[in-house]
Amino acid sequence: MDLNTSLLNPLKKLFKQTAIYGLATVLPRMISFFLVRVHTDAMPPEIYGELAVIFAYFAMFNVVLAYGMETAFFRFYSKSENKETVISTSLMSILGSTMVFMVFSLLFQDGMASLLNIDPKYIKYVIFILSLDALVIIPFAWLRANERPLKYAMVKILNVVINFGLNIFFLLILPGVAADNPDGLLSALYRPNFQISYIIIANLVASGVTLLLMLKPYLISRYTFDKKLWEQMMKYAIPVLVAGVAFTINEVFDRVMLEALLPEDIANKEVGMYNACVKLALFMTLFSTAFRMGIEPFFFSHAGTENPQKAYAQITNYFVVLGSVILLGVVVFADVLKVLFVKNPAYWEAMSVVPIILLASFFLGIYHNLSVWYKVTDKTRYGAFISVFGAIITIVINYVFIPYIGYMASAIATVMAYGSMMVLSYYLGKSRYPVPYNFRKILFYLGFSILFSALSFYVFNRNLIIGSILLLLFLGLVYKLENDKLKEIFLKRKS
Repeated sequence: MDLNTSLLNPLKKLFKQTAIYGLATVLPRMISFFLVRVHTDAMPPEIYGELAVIFAYFAMFNVVLAYGMETAFFRFYSKSENKETVISTSLMSILGSTMVFMVFSLLFQDGMASLLNIDPKYIKYVIFILSLDALVIIPFAWLRANERPLKYAMVKILNVVINFGLNIFFLLILPGVAADNPDGLLSALYRPNFQISYIIIANLVASGVTLLLMLKPYLISRYTFDKKLWEQMMKYAIPVLVAGVAFTINEVFDRVMLEALLPEDIANKEVGMYNACVKLALFMTLFSTAFRMGIEPFFFSHAGTENPQKAYAQITNYFVVLGSVILLGVVVFADVLKVLFVKNPAYWEAMSVVPIILLASFFLGIYHNLSVWYKVTDKTRYGAFISVFGAIITIVINYVFIPYIGYMASAIATVMAYGSMMVLSYYLGKSRYPVPYNFRKILFYLGFSILFSALSFYVFNRNLIIGSILLLLFLGLVYKLENDKLKEIFLKRKS
């Protein structure tokens, strides 16, 4: 059996795991994606913009409260002989830090609300949701590390189903019930202009149920705290935390900066329009996330095999091929997607950011593939450095240009940040952990996908017929060049 054939088994396993975790990730997020339609139908852009800023803070605090412990758990659990100690030490660390956060935040909630510019009536809910979400970090990581995707998928899906169902009830059903029967029992739950509170309450209930379903590790743990192990894990985790904060700045901090830097009378409206149209890039985000969840355990488990760099290079090739198709496909059908998921025309003004955000998400996915070198060599400080570099670009471009071009500055900042991180990661890694990437192929697919996307969206003004022709041409190229290799992986062709 030659080397290329021997690589097929790990690649087949990778794509199988990607498909499983893809179900656990894509399906819940697709259900959540429908909330964009629910929210934009129920709220004008200025109210939706206020909600977007709150959720931006959710994302940033989630990273801080996790402080890299999930990634550290993967690393130490995979190589430790005493896995129970890794589990209990991680659980105690997260449990202790979460309790400290919750107590201090509740004691100083008014100051926290003022600092974050969040209405005080929402802040207590925010604190409880953040605490509940932090407590399930290690239980979910344990499921992934032990390859138990079915339970992982079921709990994740249930969380989103509960959240989605309560959103539907509060925003769509309850107002009608209250109007038809104002003296009814359910009508007592209705409050006019209460949309943001309803949405946050729905999240709180879903997070509470999720924790109840994931309590088992806390109940069966021996609560053995290994201080030396914890110090080693924290040493590994802190750069991951820095990288995570920087990543979150790249992903969501633009909403906060838009609110702060635009005139007060238009700020929330601009944030709302931008946030809604950015959601149309979710298809690329879903693909990248599912792929990342499959490759992260794969990177660690195959780091010690013979010539793992060859497998990593092939993985990146296939990611670029599939990502290029998704990029062009979403751009071509952007106007169809906006009618389906953001039906309210009040939000469509920001549609011009969609191709840019899609490309940014694609660059981020490529970056995750290129980041293997510092993860498997325990040089996570480089990941922190790269992410901070991207965050600086995000902050500077937003700060300088938002007053002049509004949300378009945020879109440009995102693609510049992720593109720079992608290039920087490659150049830092090529001398420290060389991987034989096929850059001819990568640049070929990436270049044609970007070219055809720009032609379809900007030159031909989103003409569906011309866009479809360009997409078919691109698919023909992919089929001609990649058909045999893709069949070997997806159809499990025997050698």
